[in-house]
Amino acid sequence: MRLPLAIVAAIADNGVIGRDNRLIWRLRSDLRRFRDLTWGKPMIMGRKTYDSIGKPLPGRRTVVLTRDRSFAAPGVEVAHGWDQALARADALASEMGTDEISVIGGAEIYALALPGTRRLYLTLVHASPEGDTLFPAYDRSAFRELWRRECAKGPDDEHSFTFLDLERRSSAAGR
Repeated sequence: MRLPLAIVAAIADNGVIGRDNRLIWRLRSDLRRFRDLTWGKPMIMGRKTYDSIGKPLPGRRTVVLTRDRSFAAPGVEVAHGWDQALARADALASEMGTDEISVIGGAEIYALALPGTRRLYLTLVHASPEGDTLFPAYDRSAFRELWRRECAKGPDDEHSFTFLDLERRSSAAGR
């Protein structure tokens, strides 16, 4: 049986999640939350997201999903299909002793994960920047709100934002 998926994403009010393969805001509070949510878990990400980070993140294991058969990077697992990425992340989760797989982007990977995602850990960034990458549409009514925290713009955060945790209403999410 496959472990539950949890999407971790920061999304602007207009749905933008990035531009030119990079983040477009500075939110130190969100980076801390990202670390806390993904620590000790396997993460599935696309190659472009991996390229934007540039290295495996400490305290986590990385599965990079790519169509590029020649892609290799030290310290990461490479998968060439969604099912292969899920299987590898499940195996890593078992090795790590965790019960959840983090999906951290980009847009194509989020779209693949959404139908089988149990939880969404979102940072809703209260800004509408220009960008070339959008979070995929999803049925908000399929999820129930678990937790919400409004956060004001501050010295370490360029914009105000909301942390929002959602859980799929039905436990029958299939992958």
